[in-house]
Amino acid sequence: MGNGFGPPSQTRSLDVVVSRGGTVESLHRVHAAVVSADGVLLDAARDPELQVWWRSCAKPFQVMPLLRSGGFESLGWGVEELALACASHGGEPEHVEVATRMLARLGLEEGDLACGPHEPLASRGARLARETGQRLTRLHNNCSGKHAAMLARAAQTGASTVGYERPMHAVQQDCLSAVAQWSGVDPTAIGVGVDGCGVSVFSLPLANMALSYARLVRAAAEGDAASRRVVSAMTAHPFLVGGTDRFDTVLMEACGGNVLCKIGAEGVHTFAIVDRGIGFALKVEDGAPRAQYPAVLALLAAYDALPSPLPDALREHMQRAVRNTRGEPVGVVRVGRADVGDRMEFPA
Repeated sequence: MGNGFGPPSQTRSLDVVVSRGGTVESLHRVHAAVVSADGVLLDAARDPELQVWWRSCAKPFQVMPLLRSGGFESLGWGVEELALACASHGGEPEHVEVATRMLARLGLEEGDLACGPHEPLASRGARLARETGQRLTRLHNNCSGKHAAMLARAAQTGASTVGYERPMHAVQQDCLSAVAQWSGVDPTAIGVGVDGCGVSVFSLPLANMALSYARLVRAAAEGDAASRRVVSAMTAHPFLVGGTDRFDTVLMEACGGNVLCKIGAEGVHTFAIVDRGIGFALKVEDGAPRAQYPAVLALLAAYDALPSPLPDALREHMQRAVRNTRGEPVGVVRVGRADVGDRMEFPA
């Protein structure tokens, strides 16, 4: 199914505990894989070859067919459009502006996007939309940049732009091929479903997800033009990849371009240390977002990839306070052990 990874060089626990009054209240199990660009499984938590849905973490690879075929140049799209194509953006005015520009260059309209509207993911975006009474459109969808790039790929290849989101459409088949190429998983072994935004989503082992990111940053360092453009766009424009106070944005800004990071729904995260060619992938088993960020930071800290001192916006995720309705801290969310074997210990 996967790349035939051997045993990891080391293992660790990344489980996230939620405590109250000094006693564990909840536990989130976390699976993870750390892989070199050469395909060596360096580190693992729980099951590194657990097959999970990659969700939005696949975006840097879904854009590759258009990028490699000169589609960005022919449309006059630049680094901002590429960053948005890889983004799970916050639906802020700056994001909507770039998405609108992408569609205008295609001669298409908001209604041609197959994704539905939703409230902006960034609190600033949601607040501005409320204050201005703005109607939420498909442009506010966090995946609108990816969808615009898929429309461009359809137009470039002469395929219909109607139904581009369907699994058997040529655009989605191109995406499947790209994911297979970068991950090293045979396309017939990759699960295909429907993502929250309506396009294909892919299921593959965590270790192969990590391998994809390791290969991406290694290829960029070795001069592969498309890889270098993706890495540069995401790390140079982290705001477009996420948005105000969004985790990926804050992390990439803090790391000065040396961490490439992409969030996915349901507790999936993939990232890489750019100058070391190491890829990471993790999955919070129950999909809880509150466990996702502490686990990401714990892994990066273990590889000395975080800045010192750590910015407050990141430090609060390392040990996030549990607060009551009066704002008082009454507990903490953190990476830690809270079990004997796999049994939780609760007070009598």
